[in-house]
Order: sequence, then C-alpha cells, then structure tokens
Amino acid sequence: MTTLAVRKPHADRGIEGLAAKWYAANTAEMMKEYIDLARRISGQIAQNSTVLEVAPGPGYFSIGLAKLGSYAITGLDISHTMVRMAAKKAAKAGVEADFKQGSASNMPFPAGSFDFLLCRAAFKNFAQPVSALQEMCRVLRPGGRGLIIDLKRNASPEEVSRAVDAMGLSWFNRIMTRLAFKTMLIKSAYTKEEFQQMLAQANFSSVEIDEGDMGLEIWMTK
Repeated sequence: MTTLAVRKPHADRGIEGLAAKWYAANTAEMMKEYIDLARRISGQIAQNSTVLEVAPGPGYFSIGLAKLGSYAITGLDISHTMVRMAAKKAAKAGVEADFKQGSASNMPFPAGSFDFLLCRAAFKNFAQPVSALQEMCRVLRPGGRGLIIDLKRNASPEEVSRAVDAMGLSWFNRIMTRLAFKTMLIKSAYTKEEFQQMLAQANFSSVEIDEGDMGLEIWMTK
C-alpha cells in the first residue's frame, strides 16, 4: 500500500495582502469555470440548502451559486484578506453570502450545519488534512454531500502545461501560474491513494474519487 509522503509541518497556507489581490485578479480570468461549476452544483442540490465553501478565496463560486437560487451560503477562509474581499464582492453583486475567517481543521460551526460543502483548489494548503476531512464530515448533516476538487501530485508537466493553457489567462498570468504549479502547488498536492488513506480516517458513509489528467474530484457522503 502506498503510504503518505513525509511532509514538513506547516501552518495553514493563506494568501494575504498584495498576493491575495493578484490571486483574485488572476482567477477572475477563469470566471467561466466558476460559473460552470456553480451551475453544475445548483443542478444537484435542493433550493434552500445550506452550503459551505471551504477556502472560498475571493468568493467567486459562492457568489455564482447565490445568483442561481435561494441558498444559505457560508464561506470559511484562513485569510483575513480573502474574507474581506469576498464579502465586498458579494455585496457588490447584490447576493447574500456569509464569509468567516477560520481554519478548515477547526471549523466554528455546530455539527450537522450544512447540506453540501465544496473545497476547490485549496485542500493541499491545509496544515492538518485529516482533521480537515473529519471536520467536513462533522459539519455535514446526515446524508449531506461534500466535493473536493484539487490537483494530484503525480500530474505530469505536460498535463499541467495543457491545463494552464486552457485557463485562458493573459500571457503574464499564464507564466506566473505555470511557475506556481511547478515550484509549489504540485509538490503540496496529494495522490489518489493518499486521499484514500486520509478519508479512511474520517466517518463518511461513502466516497467516490474521479481521477482526471491533472486533478481529482472527491465526492463524500456522510
């Protein structure tokens, strides 16, 4: 059996200040991706569902989902800058979404608070990934579902390059994003087998992992 790679301990990785502003501007160039994901999820959850986005960053998914129906949406991010930014963007868009600062491994919510949760492109940044999975399970109601979308560590350089090219970024942001993947993001990500080991320590009733060229989609049901 594949074992979890030994990793240097680190705190939750949050993006603050000017780096957060660059990230928000860079990901805004991929807005269609957030809109498409919001539409996809909206088609799978009931109206009036309680929804948690873990590490929402600038809040693009949460805002997009809020435009599609009557959902009670909460975002939880370790970054103070991102929380302020997401709240401002939601207000400007005229939608209701509550963004809070906090850690994925110690969520400030009662058990069974949410019908659905999403964590996109952020799981690799968590200091305590197993605890984060356990918290995701705890805050979901019985029968609730969660979705993690993230990189896989064994993605090839060619797959990464193709994925970055498909993002539709400006030439500068394309170069910077490719550099970020190469120097940090891929190295911090997990393989499918590592996710399976970590998920075995949470209390989900079922888990499905879909593996693509560059990343993983992990569906979890409590």
